[in-house]
Amino acid sequence: MSTGKIARALLSVTDKSGVVEFARGLAALGVELVSTGGTAKLLRECGVAVRDVSELTGFPEMLDGRVKTLHPRVHGGILHVRGNTEHEQSVREHGIAPIDMVVVNLYAFEKSAARPGVTLEELIENIDIGGPSMVRSAAKNFHDVAIVTAPADYPEVLAEMQGSGGALSLDTRWKLAQRAFAATAAYDAAIAGTLERIPSASVKAPDLSAHAAMPQNLRLHYAKKLDLRYGENPHQRAALYVDAGSTGVAHGSQLQGKELSYNNIVDLQAAWDLAQEFEQPAVAIIKHTNPCGAATGASVAEAYRRALEADPVSAFGGVIGINRPVDAEAAEEIAKLFVEAIAAPEFTEAARARFAAKKNLRLLEVTPAAHGLTFKQVSGGMLAQDADVHPLTPADLKVVSKRPPTAEELRALWFAWQVCKHVKSNAIVYARDGQTVGVGAGQMSRVDSCRIGAMKAVLPLAGTVVASDAFFPFPDGVEEVAKAGATAVIQPGGSVKDPEVIATADRLGLAMVFTEVRHFRH
Repeated sequence: MSTGKIARALLSVTDKSGVVEFARGLAALGVELVSTGGTAKLLRECGVAVRDVSELTGFPEMLDGRVKTLHPRVHGGILHVRGNTEHEQSVREHGIAPIDMVVVNLYAFEKSAARPGVTLEELIENIDIGGPSMVRSAAKNFHDVAIVTAPADYPEVLAEMQGSGGALSLDTRWKLAQRAFAATAAYDAAIAGTLERIPSASVKAPDLSAHAAMPQNLRLHYAKKLDLRYGENPHQRAALYVDAGSTGVAHGSQLQGKELSYNNIVDLQAAWDLAQEFEQPAVAIIKHTNPCGAATGASVAEAYRRALEADPVSAFGGVIGINRPVDAEAAEEIAKLFVEAIAAPEFTEAARARFAAKKNLRLLEVTPAAHGLTFKQVSGGMLAQDADVHPLTPADLKVVSKRPPTAEELRALWFAWQVCKHVKSNAIVYARDGQTVGVGAGQMSRVDSCRIGAMKAVLPLAGTVVASDAFFPFPDGVEEVAKAGATAVIQPGGSVKDPEVIATADRLGLAMVFTEVRHFRH
């Protein structure tokens, strides 16, 4: 049986960060180093003695590097079971030397797939064959062989070897094997998921951002980024997992503040999504995933003041999403309120200096992520759908009332509609041009959302407009918003009672437009 001592290591890495230092550490422990192509070249240039894998196999690297480690002297050296009489006899007969450690990371397939204009030929050439084979061989034989697939593991592995005369414990080899199998599983899933989106082998430059059809199989792989203190409630365990090839809130860079909580992250996503709806500077203040205030303005500071003005009581302890860099003026305004967290694409140095006094305030710099599928787990399965990014232009609006909306009302309706899709259904949003006034969210009846939205308003409701995420099933909702002071309504339409609803709007002097698009948010 293996003693865990490493005598020979094979190194072949695409991501070469830290490999020179790791190799030097191995060599200092008396480990013989064998390597391939670019890795061997780099090590030699840095003064590290290394044998080419071709010396080990007796064959040169061939077929443009497609074949270099696919050889019995490599896999026999990795896979033979130490202490097994037949295995030991077989490798002696064939002159196969043991390999005790494999250091491999794989071709950057996901990075290639993310590059605009990538061709199918380039994708195929970035499918690693020898690397995954060595990883799986070493992981399968973890009792005798250590498999290292991540540069982040180099310091820990080297430290253990330095403290144990060049050996690695069985527990360490087992943990490394677990990580290795996870790495090859994620790699295969990325390849299968990408190629599945290409309709034909004749396609030269596939549009990998397109989803022509829902995938036949869901292959999801998320690596744990960090453990969270708890979930929605203290008795629930929780962690944040990330898609390595993506951007967005989960990959945000936290600049200051306490650790992010599960609820912080959920609310930050809601705030970020709403703020991204607008081209002009916009601020969304979120509580429990619903906006208590949202506004646009000539600057971030102005947008924040208008968003806060909509519901300053609910904003206390909220989470904020902003679609522009946060400057000193905006920071000065926001710092007056107790806020849990802020997500923005950037915080200027002056803004960070102003926020520094609020040590618990979490600041998260976020790079926008491409829209893809969204998921929700149910018992025994998973729901998948496209992100709710249906394009709608003012030209798509259909005026159904006798009175058309004024230009001011139309601007306000458009703003309210963009906010409404981010409110839990049944959703009603009272707004003026670029500012929410009252929000009714998550009610079991639409008319109750109309009443609650009006009840929550602290700004005058007279002259506001109203957005409804789905059709009004009865005229009573229209009657309620008119009673509150609204003058125009935007809604999808599609109810069997649309004629009655429209007639009610006409009777009350309201302008009404249909979008023919629904925005339920469950």
